[in-house]
Amino acid sequence: MTVKIALIGAGSAVFSLSIIRDLCLTPNLKGSTVTFMDIDEARLEGSYNLCRRYADEVGIKLNLEKTTDRRKALKGADFIINTALGSGHDPLRAGWEIGRKHGYRIGGSLHIMHDEAFWINFYQFRLFEAFIQDIMEICPNAWYLQVANPVFAGITLLGRKYPQARIVGLCHGYRGVYSLASVLGLSADRLTFEIPGVNHFVFLTKLFHDGKDALPMIDKWLEEKSAAHWKECWPSSDTGPKPFDIYKRLGVFPIGDTANPGGGAWPYWYHSSDEVEAEWNENPWKWYQDYFHWTGQNVGEIKRIGEDQSVKVTDHYKPVKSGEVFIELIESIACDIPRPIVVNLPNRADFVPGIPRDVAVEIQALCSARGIQGIHTDGLPPQVMSILLHERIAPMEMELSAYQQGSRELLLQLILMDPYSKSAAQAQALLDDILAMPCHEEMRGHYK
Repeated sequence: MTVKIALIGAGSAVFSLSIIRDLCLTPNLKGSTVTFMDIDEARLEGSYNLCRRYADEVGIKLNLEKTTDRRKALKGADFIINTALGSGHDPLRAGWEIGRKHGYRIGGSLHIMHDEAFWINFYQFRLFEAFIQDIMEICPNAWYLQVANPVFAGITLLGRKYPQARIVGLCHGYRGVYSLASVLGLSADRLTFEIPGVNHFVFLTKLFHDGKDALPMIDKWLEEKSAAHWKECWPSSDTGPKPFDIYKRLGVFPIGDTANPGGGAWPYWYHSSDEVEAEWNENPWKWYQDYFHWTGQNVGEIKRIGEDQSVKVTDHYKPVKSGEVFIELIESIACDIPRPIVVNLPNRADFVPGIPRDVAVEIQALCSARGIQGIHTDGLPPQVMSILLHERIAPMEMELSAYQQGSRELLLQLILMDPYSKSAAQAQALLDDILAMPCHEEMRGHYK
């Protein structure tokens, strides 16, 4: 089955190469077309050439195209993968430095000291809406796969404003369930599980291995093996002492990005000072520094390989699947191969009881030619649902209200909801300094 995939934000060679590698290893989709689209011509050219070489080396026929015109990329598309970051990492980190100056910390600060900071999300919301408006005009039957953050707020916004669009959010944070399984000594390919919630806030409510309930193994592991594991695990690990302490307090285990820095390092009380963080082997600031360093190294390595025609790309990036689910989902829909995949979609059919039906939830869904059919869950324990409504849904709703109304006052209220906001004056000073950044002229005009 051949399909056309529009890859938006294709200048990210690391991500684009993962897509092409997985596509090359999916025989059902051979001969498909991938249109690389990015507004940065140099990065687009480099990413396209690298992926072209990879497909040629593997010997898989793919039709690869490139363009800086988004509307041209969408023409005839069956699937659109959006990885685009509207404002880049430099404004994010510059804003973080302003946040630190005003007393904000990484760790539970979900809309300031996180990669979904409000001054980043503003540009993402604009992009998401522009994409969907183009899709509804040019290829209304195409599936829109949103990978770019914020997945939670983004899918909620788009689901409300464009209910007729075929949208789904994807995030690999759920794979933290396999990290937990690994320390428990369980095989990933023999697991079934349920982890309901919203993006970056999901909890393990059911775990089976070879059909047997494996949840009791967590308590046994804690008693017998946790101390040795924690002596060796890295700071802010999703199997470190902090997530297990949350498990003991709430009765369900936080999965992946729920409690690690990638999801905002919730909750803040494990991060209230350097001393408290040290007690829990937490260091989200270093985690992000290491992440940006690792990303920079990967970009540099790919650039070096891309410029050196004498080396084989496959010598450095073996033909092994990346672990991402984008191509699996596309194959399931295009070739009618039913499989369960963890997705983000509006809670219209009450997939997670207790979460409003116009809010995006993260659940497993059966993906096939019939589309993406959410699988109902038993929901979350009341104590966890209360936290979810307070910590995740309430600030998300405030941010969307501020964005849609163009209200600077509501943006201030969002900042005041941050756990490190101690006064209105502190929050106002942060907002003024962020909006005063030279790169935020558009945002200053929006929030009046």
